[in-house]
Amino acid sequence: MMKRILFTGGGSAGHVTVNTALIPYFEKEGWDITYIGSEDGIERDIITEQFPHIPYKSISSGKLRRYFSWKNFSDPFRVMKGVFDALSIIRKVKPDIIFSKGGFVSVPVVMAAKIAKIPVAIHESDVTPGLANKLAVPFATKIFTTFPETVKSLPSEKSLCAGAIIREELFTGDASEGKRLTGYYNELPILMIMGGSLGARKINEAVRGNLQELLLQFQIIHICGKGNVDDFLTQKGYRQYEFIKGELPHYLAMTDFVISRAGSNSIFEFLALKKPMLLIPLSREASRGDQILNANSFVKHGYAMKLEEEDLNEESFMASVNELKANRDTMIQHMDKGEKAFTIQDMYKELSTMSR
Repeated sequence: MMKRILFTGGGSAGHVTVNTALIPYFEKEGWDITYIGSEDGIERDIITEQFPHIPYKSISSGKLRRYFSWKNFSDPFRVMKGVFDALSIIRKVKPDIIFSKGGFVSVPVVMAAKIAKIPVAIHESDVTPGLANKLAVPFATKIFTTFPETVKSLPSEKSLCAGAIIREELFTGDASEGKRLTGYYNELPILMIMGGSLGARKINEAVRGNLQELLLQFQIIHICGKGNVDDFLTQKGYRQYEFIKGELPHYLAMTDFVISRAGSNSIFEFLALKKPMLLIPLSREASRGDQILNANSFVKHGYAMKLEEEDLNEESFMASVNELKANRDTMIQHMDKGEKAFTIQDMYKELSTMSR
């Protein structure tokens, strides 16, 4: 009999990435797959674009806010409606297991799974669980974490550090193809700068303020976010992109250094590919502080350097880049000695044994 799995997660690209890494493997193994997300969240665009053949079911969901909003009074009712929506889908699909990557849309799904007595695995990317996963923990059968220190704050009997689940296609990059696409050559190292899906104004400004000095040392791939390409800065050795999709594995293969935000999925991808990195996490004002904790963990293990956004200016940026370059070999040595994360095959085995 064909096994069935239901994936959920959304609200941001980070709450979908692990799902998109696992789905092809479950497809290859012959599982029937369904996805539950919100009606207008980013997860709908990602899943329907990458897997148009997989049924996408939308449910009602409220946003889990840490600040005052009048919607905080109505959203609990939307969450309860989402539980009934999800329960109806679960009873029709009859999954053997549910895998949740988190985000607010996953909460009613996990609650409904408990009612339907379906095993639920949740995956937490950050050092400290997000609010959605905190709410989901009592309903989960098993909790997989990315950082080893996260397990300490979760029920020990059902928590396991699996590491990050890395998309297999990232290991298929061809450096020579990346250089062909960019027109870059071998004399100078390649620096990739990425500020997240929307870009990062302060990072972009620091890069462009130091551009001439940077170009003496590097060839640059600058992923600067939608609407942030500056056509007046077009010059040899500096290529700007709003975002990179299919060619990303080739570009990463040829990259020598990375400057990035500190979202968990991204930094673990750089770690798996052994790319020395300078992390500029989102400030506490702009986030719940999870990226700062992620960056601190990587610094502690010797995988990365950190520059706080509050301390970011042209001078501090250039000083950090020079330090990154000087510490390249040491960082790679630490990465070589680090604990190995679960592979997609390992995670598949874990989830298979959980299914009813």
